[in-house]
Amino acid sequence: MSTDKNTIAGFILIGAVILLFSWLNRPTQEQKEAMEAQRRYQDSVAQMQSVAPQTEITPALRQPEVPVIEELPDSVRAGQLLQTYGAFASAAEGTETFVTIENEKIELRISTKGGQLYSARLKEFVTFDNKPLILFDGKDESDFGLTLVTATNRVVNTSELYFTPVKSDAQSVVMRLAVNEQSHIDFAYSLNPDDYMLDFTIQSAGLNGLLSPNISTLDLNWRCKVRQLEQGRKYEDQYTGLYYKYLGDDVEHLNEAKDDEERTSNRLKWIGFKNKFFSTVLIAEEAFYAANMRSIKLESPIYLKQFEATTSFVFDINGHEPIAFKYFIGPNKYSLLRAYDKDLSGDRELTLDNLVSLGAKFFRPLNKYFIIPIFEFLGRYTANYGLIIFVLTLIIKLLLYPLTYKSYMSSAKMRVLRPQVEAITAKYPKQEQAMEKQKATMELYSRAGASPISGCLPMLLQLPVWIALYGLFPTAFELRQSSFLWAKDLSTFDDVISWNANIPIITSVLGNHLSLFCLLMVIVQIVYTKINMAMSDTGQQQMPGMKYMMYLMPVMMLFFFNQTSAGLSYYILISSLITIAQTLSCRLFVNEEKLLLKLEENKKKPRKKSSFMQRLEEAQHMQEKKVKQQQQQRAKQQQSRPPRKK
Repeated sequence: MSTDKNTIAGFILIGAVILLFSWLNRPTQEQKEAMEAQRRYQDSVAQMQSVAPQTEITPALRQPEVPVIEELPDSVRAGQLLQTYGAFASAAEGTETFVTIENEKIELRISTKGGQLYSARLKEFVTFDNKPLILFDGKDESDFGLTLVTATNRVVNTSELYFTPVKSDAQSVVMRLAVNEQSHIDFAYSLNPDDYMLDFTIQSAGLNGLLSPNISTLDLNWRCKVRQLEQGRKYEDQYTGLYYKYLGDDVEHLNEAKDDEERTSNRLKWIGFKNKFFSTVLIAEEAFYAANMRSIKLESPIYLKQFEATTSFVFDINGHEPIAFKYFIGPNKYSLLRAYDKDLSGDRELTLDNLVSLGAKFFRPLNKYFIIPIFEFLGRYTANYGLIIFVLTLIIKLLLYPLTYKSYMSSAKMRVLRPQVEAITAKYPKQEQAMEKQKATMELYSRAGASPISGCLPMLLQLPVWIALYGLFPTAFELRQSSFLWAKDLSTFDDVISWNANIPIITSVLGNHLSLFCLLMVIVQIVYTKINMAMSDTGQQQMPGMKYMMYLMPVMMLFFFNQTSAGLSYYILISSLITIAQTLSCRLFVNEEKLLLKLEENKKKPRKKSSFMQRLEEAQHMQEKKVKQQQQQRAKQQQSRPPRKK
């Protein structure tokens, strides 16, 4: 009997467990609606197929088996949306409208589809052809969305859903992605007065049970096409790239010359889509975690490149705290970008000024601590950057003048010693006497106090300045659309002659134009080369063709500078003219007869050899010893050979 009671009790417990399990796993109201909508959809499709003609349709005319959602009956369409978007199905349909927010500097349009930035116009600037400067306009040019994983494992992107503006004024708006009265996601945008920085926050509420409970981060997808805004596509493309900053570390960028991709697992502070003079930068209040970034070159008359970034950020499903970001949408002006780091340090530091190309890393400090401060100081007194570049050139040439004078004196000493050098050349006319001739010439220079090396020092010191300015001038925002004389824009080429025909080699290297400042620079460089060679003629025999090589170098500058900044060519032009004037003035005031007498007196004085001359003489002795050894070996080899038979 007891066994029967135990059996009955066991069956009762099993039944209770089955009932409890069934109750816990019963379909939710949402799932019931989805199942019912799916059943109605299948019935509708079956009915359409039953009345369709039975004739064979060619593949080219065959219609999709599943009708487009917009063309389905309301009940069927609702089922499909529910099947695709789950809890967010109610936001999958709507009408796209726009909300505009603006301040004194920028105008932004925000779309209800995706709740994202739709277009951005910078009010203070225009393109090279005087059109409104719009960084992007439309979802085809810029797309932003968050990837949501629902509790029913559906993957939904916010860029496909419709938001509703719930609060808005002239400078701020809140776009709401509503699921129901208690559950939503808000994208809040707020412009600060007279600023290029846009505050962007994401606030969620009531998403527990709607999103996957395992969510701790959200994926962010951002894509943008970069428009051509400046004259000269080649150099604008060269300075257009995808930049990103590691948290508390350096700023890096993808290769700007070709398609490139980068995957990083490190935390990032910001990701920026940079044009030559303008950027759109998304900045995390905390950090982005891991990122996949890609840059694609576009063959388009409108766009230069397409940038794509996928990253993630920490997300609290309970929505206790808003997630804060910032957008910088504005010009790559060094002083402006540097100002955003005021009172910031450590991981919070932005270093957006790295968006400004200041040349190679080694030369960047020269621009940062010398050239730019002079630009900023002179810019307080005049807006004419042609005049500013002229004054900058004067300052640099005055600072280098002592070295220029030393270089001239070195050339003058060697020039007045020319008759003595020619006498040495006549004393050692044979080719095998080249070492003796060189030794005697260097000994003459050493005793007289002349150094051939000192004449090269000013050029070596001026070269870093040229390289630094070559990196700065094409991207210096101050030069953008700054006119001077015939040049309408000192940041790009000043074409006085142009053509449309594609000339092989010439077009790819020189472009379809000639820049006047560049031409003048080349002409002045040739004149300076001629003057310098005449004043530096020491009577020593030169390598064959060296004279023509010296003239070829200025001509090559035409190909290097014809498509770049007119401001840079103008700087080199003025610098060369000042150098010629300094050289001629030195020759006017230096008495070469007195200089020769002084050198003759130097020969009589006991003179300690410089370390350079000692090393040079040691090298000469080693070379002479090596030559003698080679001659002795050749002589022995000739003696050991058997005599030839007659």
